[in-house]
Parts: sequence; C-alpha cells; structure tokens
Amino acid sequence: MKTLYNYTKRGVYMSTQRFQIDQVDFNKARPKLLYITESKFDHEWNSTLHTHLYTEIFYVTKGHGLLSLDNKNYPVKEDDLVIVNPLISHTERGIENVNFEYIVMGIEGVTYFSKEEDEEQGCSIANYYEYKHEVLFYLKTILFEVKTKDTEYQSLCQNLLEVLLINLMRRANINLKSSPINKANKDCVLIEKYIDAHFKEDITLDTLSELTFLNKYHIVHAFKQYKGISPINYMIQKRLEEAKLLLSTTNLQISEIAYIVGFTSQSYFAQAFKKATLTSPLQYRKDNSHS
Repeated sequence: MKTLYNYTKRGVYMSTQRFQIDQVDFNKARPKLLYITESKFDHEWNSTLHTHLYTEIFYVTKGHGLLSLDNKNYPVKEDDLVIVNPLISHTERGIENVNFEYIVMGIEGVTYFSKEEDEEQGCSIANYYEYKHEVLFYLKTILFEVKTKDTEYQSLCQNLLEVLLINLMRRANINLKSSPINKANKDCVLIEKYIDAHFKEDITLDTLSELTFLNKYHIVHAFKQYKGISPINYMIQKRLEEAKLLLSTTNLQISEIAYIVGFTSQSYFAQAFKKATLTSPLQYRKDNSHS
C-alpha cells in the first residue's frame, strides 16, 4: 500500500491510498458451469441413485426433503447448501405433501470440494440462512442470464459462479481444489471409483475397457500416470486392505477371507499377502487380532 500526498502552498489538501493487486495466474484451471436448473416438488418421489463426473451444488429454496448417498438418507431443509463431489452415488427424494424446491448447478473442473470432515462421505451440507440473500442473488442472477441469453451471458455466468464459490469458501471454510479438465483423468477417476466399489468381483482389463471404451494399453498407461500403480495391482491392494481388516476383526477361516475379498485360491491370496506385507495371513492375524 502506498499513500500519495498532493501539496499546495497552503499545505496538504488531498491524500490517496493505492493498493497493489497480486498478479493472478490466468493459466490456472477454473471451474466451469455446465448447467443450472430449478426443481419444485410437492409430493413423494424416489429417483434412482446416480453419479456424475463433475460436482453438483444444491441450494434448498423452500421446504425440505432428503438427500440419499449410497442409500443412506440425510434430511435437507430451506437454505441448506449441499455440495456433492464427483462420482458420489446420490439422488434427491421428496416427502409426501411437503414442498421441496431447490436450485442445482453442475460444475466441471472441481476435483475436490468439501469440508475436511466430510471427505469420506463425499458430500457437504451446511445451512446458509445468514447469507441467503447473498447466495440467492448469485444463483437467481445466473438463472436469469441463462433464461434470457443476453449478450455475453456465458461469460457473466462464469464470473458469477467464481464469485459465488469464493464466498462459499469464505463463509463455511470449505476447501476447493481444481485441476485442468482432462478426459484421461476423468477416465482414471471412474476406474478408481469402480474398483473401490467392485474390487471383490472378477475385474479384468477387459471389464475396464468396456466401462471406459478405451483400449487396455491406454488404460494401464493412463492409470499408472494417475495413481502410480496399474489398475489390477490397485484392485489387489484394495483386496488386501479388506483382508487385513477381516483377519484382525473376525474369526473367519483364511480360505473364507480369501474368497470374500475376491481371490480365486487361498494359495494365490497367501502369496499376494506375503509379497505386500512380508508376513503370512496367519501371522498377521496373530500379531493384529483385536479379539
């Protein structure tokens, strides 16, 4: 900050304070608004769980309803703002004879958006009653611009979105991480989430190829760059993590555990387990049993 003074023969008659603005990196990835919609319900309804490759933000404008995450329901009410991270299975549910109205936006380029304690859940819910006029101003202005499609409305919507996101981060101490919109990254995140949910099943490179419509060589190469490990080894890693939990917390036979976590034979399980942990499943159980 600099203070500038202008003088006359009679002395100081004006002072000006100038504040320098730090330079912005305009090459940095910026969130992109994909859509914005208004929804109104006054009856009970159940939609199906679904996922997106982008973040969704809901703001409840009237009434209350339910947000379902992996079949677990969370109540949401007026002025609640809900942020659902990419690839989180979710849906909204209405309640019979109860008004439920909300605005929802799809935002691309946001790779992680939540409070730290909500990381595992993949969703953040916070009430913005105190700041409702501020939040609604941005949301309704974006809606108006999208409906009227006046000159340069897309640029205006993008700018409003960025101001809104900054305000959300300030008001609720929400973390925002973004990265360049990259199709390879999207495919790798999809593969990672699929393996996380299905690692006990028989997953092959052919399975992942059908899932992403990519050839197997490209999948292995892209996933190694993304995760530092091949997708099949990542699947084995997930199986072994589950096996460790079962070995230390249950009395199941080792052969049963091998089958439950997805290995086709006990010998292959034992071999993979010892390679990863430098100990046998039986010894691991003895050393880590919680019973």
